[in-house]
Amino acid sequence: MQILLAYGRGHLPVEFPDDRTTVIQPTHAAALADEKAAVRAALDSPIGARPLRELVHAKTRVCITFTDITRATPNERLIPWLLEYLENDAGVARDHILLLNQLGTHRPNTRAELEEMLTPAVVRDYRVRNHEPENPQALTRVGLMRDGRTPALIHTLALEADLRIVTGFIEPHFFAGFSGGPKGIIPGVAGLESVLASHNAVNIGDPRATFGVTEGNPLWEELRDIATSAAVGPNFLLNVTLNDERGVTGVFAGDMVEAHRRGCAAVRAEAMQKVDAPFDVVVTTNSGYPLDMNLYQGVKGMSAAARIVREGGLIILACDCGDGVPDGSPFDQILRAARSPEEILAGVASWGQTRPEQWQAQIQALVQRKARVLLHSSLPEEMVRAAHLQPCRDIGAAVAKELARRGPAARVAVLPRGPLTIPYLG
Repeated sequence: MQILLAYGRGHLPVEFPDDRTTVIQPTHAAALADEKAAVRAALDSPIGARPLRELVHAKTRVCITFTDITRATPNERLIPWLLEYLENDAGVARDHILLLNQLGTHRPNTRAELEEMLTPAVVRDYRVRNHEPENPQALTRVGLMRDGRTPALIHTLALEADLRIVTGFIEPHFFAGFSGGPKGIIPGVAGLESVLASHNAVNIGDPRATFGVTEGNPLWEELRDIATSAAVGPNFLLNVTLNDERGVTGVFAGDMVEAHRRGCAAVRAEAMQKVDAPFDVVVTTNSGYPLDMNLYQGVKGMSAAARIVREGGLIILACDCGDGVPDGSPFDQILRAARSPEEILAGVASWGQTRPEQWQAQIQALVQRKARVLLHSSLPEEMVRAAHLQPCRDIGAAVAKELARRGPAARVAVLPRGPLTIPYLG
């Protein structure tokens, strides 16, 4: 059978054996018939909150936080609809609206990228800023992280607003349970120091820090507590759920915790897929562009596959990586400095202080402790090997070779949409 794997801005066709292949993907949901009308209705009838138009007036200072270039949020539709509502329906003055990019610890987005994300008109007509996680002059302390010593730092421009409208989309997340919700504040517009404190090795290694779990997940709960603290001030959530064509399937607006919980339940019902036994080979993706722009993000696809691969099995990740590792990033440096995945884990355990992006290297190494990982990408082969992965030019051939080596009972699972699926053994 031929299966189309989400890859870059298109699909990668791969042949798999009919009688030994299981395809695992989310239950398909059709896009809403009128997405804009659904967004407006959600703003007027939010979950656990008053209508947005009742929370603002002409002089209300509003900060809209929006997801960066690595996320599939349909900002080019969602943000103009929200701006139209704020100005035309709620009467907020345009010069009282600020758009702040939820970079977290990612690189700043260029003007061209912002125009692609938000539309050229929005970038031209509104104040749009990139978050600055490493600039102490741009950050304000709102309390302490759970360790009791690290300051919880949030971008000052977000705090100066009378209301923060936190936008984004909800998908499974490999250690925060789900994206969206509080993540639009921290790590979205939080200081690097604060992000490092929450993304420490103990939190990342906690079994509850995984796909589909929020309550009881120590990392997610820490993010929630900071984002909803009185020191941050009032937030209004506008999150959406999407299908594989970036069509909006649901709109969840209102109270940050309650609206997010409702959206997570919807995603969980579509994304969670039960399998009876582990597989010898799991082929996964990183759900295509924009999430497969780099190898850093590609760890998410590996993590989804690791949930159902047999101990000592094989994972093959199809991740375009057009933006590199990114090369020279803290993630890249951690990988290159170690001689093996086990050395990465030993380093994380001994460093004593969380380093930028160590969580991604830690999770990759944990996956590799369970299974061998091959990567099909646009990266040079020497760069793939420097990341402790094996290059894979032909996925179909690699699968056939592994199945032949393991014998007639061996089976392969395919996750065409990667971490948008939460497979689990049950």
